[in-house]
Amino acid sequence: MSSAGAGGHGTRVTDDDRERLRLACGLALLCPPSETAFSVGAVVVAADGTELARGHSREGGDPHVHAEEAALAKISPDDPRLPGATIYSSLEPCSARRSRPRTCTRLIIDSGIRRVVLAWREPVLFVDCHGAEELAAAGVTVLEAPELAGRAREPNAHLLR
Repeated sequence: MSSAGAGGHGTRVTDDDRERLRLACGLALLCPPSETAFSVGAVVVAADGTELARGHSREGGDPHVHAEEAALAKISPDDPRLPGATIYSSLEPCSARRSRPRTCTRLIIDSGIRRVVLAWREPVLFVDCHGAEELAAAGVTVLEAPELAGRAREPNAHLLR
């Protein structure tokens, strides 16, 4: 187990990471249910452990907003803490999207965030997602905590029948 704290640059999932990822999974429960999109929660945390923002799918009544997009929109793109930050997402960030010109993967890469921790890889239901691979190819550290995948699936159970 790495000693890197929440938002750190560790290459292993830590207890702090799991705590933040549980929070992201809890945020997914706030999403209005949809038959055409996953319910996802996301939390952005600076290297010192300070939470910078959080978001969830369909936040603010926008049926097309994704969790990572909602969280990142609350942070100035010039915030110097972004390159050292970690984004925690209950679901793999999207790499294909029908409703917006930029995917969550692209938003994360463009933000300068260099570390992503996710609970669940996106199943092929709406699009064929390769977010983790695209992030890694761009030099972003991508870590999975599959032990929390069940929690991430809970608000999406109606889609997985």
